[in-house]
Amino acid sequence: MIQKRWKIKDVAPADTTERLAQQIGVKPVIAGLLVQRGVETYEEAKAFFRPTSDALHDPALMKDMDKAIDRIVHSALNHEKILVYGDYDVDGTSSVALVYSFLKWLGIGCDYYIPNRQKEGYGVSTAGVDYAANNDCKLIIALDCGIKAHDKVIYAKNKNIDFIICDHHQPDKTLPQAAAVLNPKRSDCLYPFKELSGCGIGFKLVQALAKQYNIPFSQLEQYLDVVALSIASDIVPITGENRTLAHLGLKRINSSPRPGFQAIKEIAGIKREITVNDLVFVFGPRINSAGRLESGKSAVELLISDTPEKAKLSGENINRTNLERREVDMTITGEALDMIEADESMKNRKTTVLYNPNWHKGVIGIVASRLIERHYYRPTVIFSRSNGVISGSARSVKNYDLYQAIESCSHLLVQYGGHKYAAGLTMKEDNFPAFVKLFEEVVQKTITDELLIPEIEIDSKLDFENITPGLYNIIRQFAPFGPGNMTPVFYCDEVITKRQPAIVGENHLRMIVARKSNPEKVFSTIGFDMGHMLQTVSQGESFKICYTIREHEWNGEKRLELNIRDIQPQE
Repeated sequence: MIQKRWKIKDVAPADTTERLAQQIGVKPVIAGLLVQRGVETYEEAKAFFRPTSDALHDPALMKDMDKAIDRIVHSALNHEKILVYGDYDVDGTSSVALVYSFLKWLGIGCDYYIPNRQKEGYGVSTAGVDYAANNDCKLIIALDCGIKAHDKVIYAKNKNIDFIICDHHQPDKTLPQAAAVLNPKRSDCLYPFKELSGCGIGFKLVQALAKQYNIPFSQLEQYLDVVALSIASDIVPITGENRTLAHLGLKRINSSPRPGFQAIKEIAGIKREITVNDLVFVFGPRINSAGRLESGKSAVELLISDTPEKAKLSGENINRTNLERREVDMTITGEALDMIEADESMKNRKTTVLYNPNWHKGVIGIVASRLIERHYYRPTVIFSRSNGVISGSARSVKNYDLYQAIESCSHLLVQYGGHKYAAGLTMKEDNFPAFVKLFEEVVQKTITDELLIPEIEIDSKLDFENITPGLYNIIRQFAPFGPGNMTPVFYCDEVITKRQPAIVGENHLRMIVARKSNPEKVFSTIGFDMGHMLQTVSQGESFKICYTIREHEWNGEKRLELNIRDIQPQE
């Protein structure tokens, strides 16, 4: 197993913590957690615990939003057909479902298009522009892609088709010659929040259109569920505007789920409240699988289904695809590990770069993530072959800018795009050996040894005596959790076992623990995939644990349980 390092956050200033604890009537440990998250006053705490749509920014603040609205209104007045074009992943398909549904509801003629991953690759394709031309579309709204589609925008212009680009990926210094480019990351955009998902930018477009047509915000709440799905699945920070959108979207999912969400919930057998975790690990992979192995269009069909019957049919098809996707990705992961094990030099590198022309292009991103999480914690690129070039999916480790490293190799690439932690790239097969060598050299020069050890960020020390149902109930209200607002992680030292630990399930460590100084206060714990620590905790010595608190239900009875994230020996 990969060794981990603990990074304990700085303790919040005592005076700020005490003042906030008194203002909102909570214990100092809760106030300290809030201050660490930038919440220091009563008003900020109210906004944190009870997000409302009032906290959303005016979409008109986004550069080119006025141009985008003018161009869509022009299409509406002149009865022009609009093509809603999106990437094949969750963010792209949810964006398409949102914008397409809203335009249809407005009565504007439109169609949608999701590129085929195998035949067209990532982003705006020539085939997609041709589809627009052949179907008499005069405007393409590109969602979650297009920021680097300079040539495709010109190609479309030559066919009298305009583009509106809604993308959150890193732009080049020059932007495509589109009618409007909506991207908070462009250098001349003063929009206050820079970390929207692609679907989040699509929602801002819809919000601006609603203002144009005097439609109340309440009418837009039905679309917030797909925005929450995109935020969770695309791993954007759940802070600021994203936190508000995710909170409101989850509220919608749990109170009035669209038929497609209800179908997935039933197929997965979920009978409780949906959380961000469910969106990441249950909903997202199923919707993603459509674009990975078959067509992302089936994901859009699921999301725009207007009856339970249609949704159930789409949901079952997507579930079957997801099961197939799992088998394929496990097979490729095994083959990738065999390649590394067979090459001693590869084990000592600071990067993993692997290529097999027969690997399925749709799952290589998942394989890259799996290799990092479970086996070799280092920047990773996995390649397969399609359409005469080799295509790669790249994933990074925490705090390392993978995009910059790939940019340093750009002269070897046909195209590339993405952000700090994930990117896609294509190159001629002949350039692969040179890329492997240069990428390793770039990463060696720019990464520290510390970044190659996975970090567990710990909020504070919390002894077992202070864990109560009341404390847990307040921590639950910190949700939705995600990057920038993770589930609070605590640590405790001088921990002992009160009974012989055991391995349960596949490889999970089950223990009853207490502190050496207070052996009567015991907690049940579970350490997922931590069976390798059984010997360490069975020797009678005390140790340290870092953990999160969760509620475990067994035979109708609920109790607090500690979810162990790591174990270290007591110094």
